[in-house]
Amino acid sequence: MTEASPGFACAKVNLHLHVTGRRDDGYHLLDSLVVFPPVGDELAIEPAASLSLAVDGPFAAALSGEDDNLVLRAATRFAAHAGRAPEAAFRLTKSLPVASGIGGGSADAAAALRLLAARWRAPIPADLALGLGADVPVCLARRPARMSGIGEILAPAPALPPFGLLLVNPGVAVSTPAIFRARTGGFSPPAVLPTRWPTAARMATDLARLGNDLQSAAITLAPIIAEALAAIAVSESCLLARMSGSGATCFGLFPDAEAARRAAARLRRADWWCWGGEGQIAPAQG
Repeated sequence: MTEASPGFACAKVNLHLHVTGRRDDGYHLLDSLVVFPPVGDELAIEPAASLSLAVDGPFAAALSGEDDNLVLRAATRFAAHAGRAPEAAFRLTKSLPVASGIGGGSADAAAALRLLAARWRAPIPADLALGLGADVPVCLARRPARMSGIGEILAPAPALPPFGLLLVNPGVAVSTPAIFRARTGGFSPPAVLPTRWPTAARMATDLARLGNDLQSAAITLAPIIAEALAAIAVSESCLLARMSGSGATCFGLFPDAEAARRAAARLRRADWWCWGGEGQIAPAQG
């Protein structure tokens, strides 16, 4: 499966994440610059008499017993909207850690919507995508974006230079609601970003002035996140180390993909998931 395939569910990485407010209904308002590196889950679809999902891959066990997986939920809701029977057999190869802050479940749901939209030749309603999760709309787009609101407002990202990305998950799953409950402090203003960055170093310098407003709370609940961040930060050529989303996956920004790959090779541990490579999928493949 290539990155251009509708079934490729690539990871989502929040280069910064500011919590800018909270609505009366309890949903938090966010501001985030999101990129999609070429690593992810793979979802395949076959015709079937009923709806089903089989899961394999290194992180399949984490989804065992999930009767309401986001893939099935996406298929059921899209079928109801399109006036179709949800007759499809999905197979998910789960290569991304679960509950890890890089949008794995949301990316899988987005892949299901893309596959069904292609099969049925039906448009995907924006409200249906958002109803599945705040990250689903941006995962559906699979291109660098500035995300705001509760995830429904997407704007073009600054023009990004080539850069490398290292992803490290220290082997723990964290609950997004628990992270928000543990968060203290006020709200942050939306970031001021340029229209383009000429180099990865300049991008890292600007991003270093921003932050992830959920990182401190996540470290409180899972202190090993701090260990992962420290390990990334001292990696050769690392320009920036930060947590993505609500964690526990952390990332390092590097001048190029090869530097990120070298760092990933040096950081590998038995209980850590590490990946290094290009910072984003090619624009033509998004």
